[in-house]
Amino acid sequence: MKLLLDENLSRRLVPFLEQDFPGTSQVVLVGLESASDREVWDHAKQNGYVVVTRDADFQELSLVWGTPPQVIRLITPNVGRGAILKLLLDNKNHIYETLGDHGLACIELLA
Repeated sequence: MKLLLDENLSRRLVPFLEQDFPGTSQVVLVGLESASDREVWDHAKQNGYVVVTRDADFQELSLVWGTPPQVIRLITPNVGRGAILKLLLDNKNHIYETLGDHGLACIELLA
């Protein structure tokens, strides 16, 4: 399962997520800096990504447009990269189970 980190998440997380989520990237790294939510959505859909974001926008889009892509919404206070990385890695099994095995459109991870 590969993740596409929204612009509000640091691209510096990508190398640390690669082992557990091979193929992970961030919107700036795929040439979508300042892109609209629709452009990010379409890119994720066409390239098999799960969108990871702090914004409710993609969660709402998943209700309207369905899947793919699937969405992971991080509900966190203003925390650093380390806390975001820990949240994703600590929930790896939950992510694979709920999105992969059960095919849910969106999950929320709380810090």
